[in-house]
Amino acid sequence: MKTCEQQKSNPDRERREPSKFYVGVRIAGLNKTEPFDPEALALRVGSEVVVETPQGEKWGVAASNKIVNFRKDLNKPLPRILRLATEEDREKQTNKELFEKRARQFCLDKIDKLKLKMNLSRVVHLPETRKMIFFFTAEGRVDFRELVKDLAHFLKSKIEMKQVGVRDEARAITGQGMCGESLCCSTFLKDFVPVTVRMAKDQGLALNPSKISGVCGRLMCCLQYEHDNYKKLVKGLPKYNSRVETPEGPGRVIKNDILRQMVTVLLDDESFMTYHIDELKKDRA
Repeated sequence: MKTCEQQKSNPDRERREPSKFYVGVRIAGLNKTEPFDPEALALRVGSEVVVETPQGEKWGVAASNKIVNFRKDLNKPLPRILRLATEEDREKQTNKELFEKRARQFCLDKIDKLKLKMNLSRVVHLPETRKMIFFFTAEGRVDFRELVKDLAHFLKSKIEMKQVGVRDEARAITGQGMCGESLCCSTFLKDFVPVTVRMAKDQGLALNPSKISGVCGRLMCCLQYEHDNYKKLVKGLPKYNSRVETPEGPGRVIKNDILRQMVTVLLDDESFMTYHIDELKKDRA
């Protein structure tokens, strides 16, 4: 088997032209579909395949038909689909999943026995390097030296403990958000962007943690999607509790509908009225 250094220096790989076509492949254990070069292989949606990755060969499923590569972000040689999965490949994948399941249960038992303050997220087995990666979350540093010794002895493999954030854990575990759709982070969202309470305020949302937090417990990533538009729209609206002049007389702002650009006003005669922003004037009295 060629090493990573040999693969990188392979002149045949360096001379490859940008891929003319690509096929979306969902690698086992991942929820995102990644583009791969099918070369001359005849594939259809659902075909089980073996692809090349920086970590070696991986088993996956074709999630799209062959697509002409017009994408500007794919203007370089793509990793290749090496072959249709064979019975031997399927057996290897099954054994890999069983081994990961067994390792996960053993690790959970040891974490409980050693009373470690950590939450095991997932386990990945890399058969080519005889290595096991254990992903976990924790509030602080964890002394897992004793745990690593037990894992190495039981699994006869190299052990790597990798602490990840709660967002990374949600991405790996997957699930549905309060909108009913699959989590953005486990489908199309490539990178995490900082999300702040200011974004929720600018969008006129109630600062209720259960309403603006995702399954990971952090502020929902989708708060950032339309934030720039909300910032522009909110600039022309009067502030809450400010005085304004309406066609029916002066009053005080009690609510803003940012998208509709409507303002609800409590008039001085104690009646409520709703106006479009263009109907209002700031009270200068």
